[in-house]
Amino acid sequence: MRYALIVLLALISVGCASVPRVREGAVVAATPPYEAWARVLTNYVDAEGRIDFAGVAKDRVDLDVFVDYVNARAPNNQPAQFPSSAHALAFHINAYNALAMHKVIEAGIPPTFAGLKKVGFFYVDKVLVGGEAISLYDYENKVIRAFNEPRIHVTLNCMSVSCPRLPREVFTAERLEAQLTREAHYFYNEPRNVAVNEAAKSITLSEILKFYTEDFLAHAPSLAAYVNRYRAQKIPEDYRVEFFDYDWRVNRQ
Repeated sequence: MRYALIVLLALISVGCASVPRVREGAVVAATPPYEAWARVLTNYVDAEGRIDFAGVAKDRVDLDVFVDYVNARAPNNQPAQFPSSAHALAFHINAYNALAMHKVIEAGIPPTFAGLKKVGFFYVDKVLVGGEAISLYDYENKVIRAFNEPRIHVTLNCMSVSCPRLPREVFTAERLEAQLTREAHYFYNEPRNVAVNEAAKSITLSEILKFYTEDFLAHAPSLAAYVNRYRAQKIPEDYRVEFFDYDWRVNRQ
């Protein structure tokens, strides 16, 4: 009931969200879409994954080129262009990250997604993927999580401070396995995502592991056991598990 009220208030605050449309003339740019997205990541993302949103906003041609491509072509309406699950998953990871970045800029680069802004951004407002309107929440939970690959949770970036690092490179089908594993090693070895309190016999994990617990437990007997797959220094698997509070501030440079 409380959640329904929050959504209702968000709808009132943002109005009836219009269904996005593919821009006229989209996907006809001379620049190959993935080359454009690669330039965005190289030019406007730092080594820690923080984004220069103001810089992208001033020169958004490359981001628009890739978003136009995602709007018009995807595995749902162009399956022949994605011959394997790796091709499809790599597309979805890149698409989600680009769409989230695009939405931040379209929203005027807000300082945070807290409160009703988060509801509108993730649940109410729609994006286009292969000509179909969908919220970022449904895109992640109904489309991308269906691949049954828990490492997606260290690659999908909602542009918040507590999100995983946004890599400065495009995800590709050919390198996807190595890229997913690399990002998992990076994420689970960051102190902000995994901490051990020996005195209290507790471990504190990124709240991402709380949000998607079932995905991780489908591949390991416990959250600590899953994390240890990628840890350089293993954590005790019998300690009490706690979670860091998620920081919804926009991850700007």
